[in-house]
Amino acid sequence: MMLDITQRALAEAADVSRSLIAEIEAGRGNPSLETVARIGEALGLDLQLSGRAPIILGNRPRDAVHARCSGYVDRRLRAAGWETRREIEVAGGRSHGWIDLLAFDPHSGMLLIVEVKTRVDDIGAIERQLAWYERTAIDAAIDLGWHPNAVSSWLLLLASDEVDTELRRYRDLLRIAFPRRAVEMRVDVLQPSRLATRARGLALIDPTSRRRDWLLPSRSEGRRTEAPYRDYADAARRFAA
Repeated sequence: MMLDITQRALAEAADVSRSLIAEIEAGRGNPSLETVARIGEALGLDLQLSGRAPIILGNRPRDAVHARCSGYVDRRLRAAGWETRREIEVAGGRSHGWIDLLAFDPHSGMLLIVEVKTRVDDIGAIERQLAWYERTAIDAAIDLGWHPNAVSSWLLLLASDEVDTELRRYRDLLRIAFPRRAVEMRVDVLQPSRLATRARGLALIDPTSRRRDWLLPSRSEGRRTEAPYRDYADAARRFAA
């Protein structure tokens, strides 16, 4: 309209049919890139094609330490009566990720998102990751045949000196971001109705432990015992052995 070009004149200049121009104007056309280029040239447009990589949330492929931790959490929750699924793929817009574990309690309708980390590199990134999972998890659960009415999320970390050091560093931030801790979470496992919607929990785990209290507090929360692993590398060596 700005160039005062009719559909017929544009179609002739771009060597396409007038009906295709009409369909494109009406939002129904599906022209090829070649056709788009010809129409753009006829209109004097400078067209550029740009591509943006998707935003991938979650670490893949999974390493042996992470797999050991994730499997351990899965077994513990199943033993407590939860229904679980691991590696749930979720996507929306440009974001694509995998939820480490979804757990569902059919009696209370509580859906639990579990993110397992073997290191703590970026608390902000972890929070954004969990926030997106919380927005998409219910649809993922429905696809699995579950019917949740509430969602909560946990961050479970490998119990190592390395992780304890990072938790002390971010102690004030984590107290706000993850208000529920190991002692409360142990009860939540057995009484899912106690879980508060959106109230995130944080605890440590040792995937070789057979203790009943498998959700462990950090040193900054008053744990007196030493962590079972120095760091990620130490855990990897010991699991391999």
